[in-house]
Amino acid sequence: MATANKNLSEYDKNTIPNSENFRFGIVVSEWNDVITEGLFYGAEAALLDCGTLPNNIVRWNVPGSFELVYGAKKMIETQSVDCVIVIGCVIQGETKHFDFVCEGVTQGIKDLNVQADVPVIFCVLTDNNQQQSIDRSGGIHGNKGTEAAIAAIKMAWLRQQAG
Repeated sequence: MATANKNLSEYDKNTIPNSENFRFGIVVSEWNDVITEGLFYGAEAALLDCGTLPNNIVRWNVPGSFELVYGAKKMIETQSVDCVIVIGCVIQGETKHFDFVCEGVTQGIKDLNVQADVPVIFCVLTDNNQQQSIDRSGGIHGNKGTEAAIAAIKMAWLRQQAG
């Protein structure tokens, strides 16, 4: 469980494979864009910091988090990427919409990971309120986009090693 003062996005570059030879796709939801842009910038900065060449980061936008699954599927099929990161933000409201979107996106990304040969990293915040999302997209709890990028590098490396 996160504590109020701990930044969970700190990483040791010496323990992460160099990502210079990897190509990453990032699919970003436009819904809650104040949050998703912060997550994207965290992911992009970490990828670049770990050696990814700027031209090896492909970004696509989709309207909302539910569309992340289709965007990731098409990116895998058309962009020759080693790993895809999906970035979204769903904030609890007064209706069951939150539950349906979260469940659909989670299951869809799981299905892509089972069916495709390219790993898909889940960076979709599912928070109770906007402040929790702010805290996790560059705020007091760090940036989940940064964490997703580190996971993406490790999974691209694993995919390469496993052949």
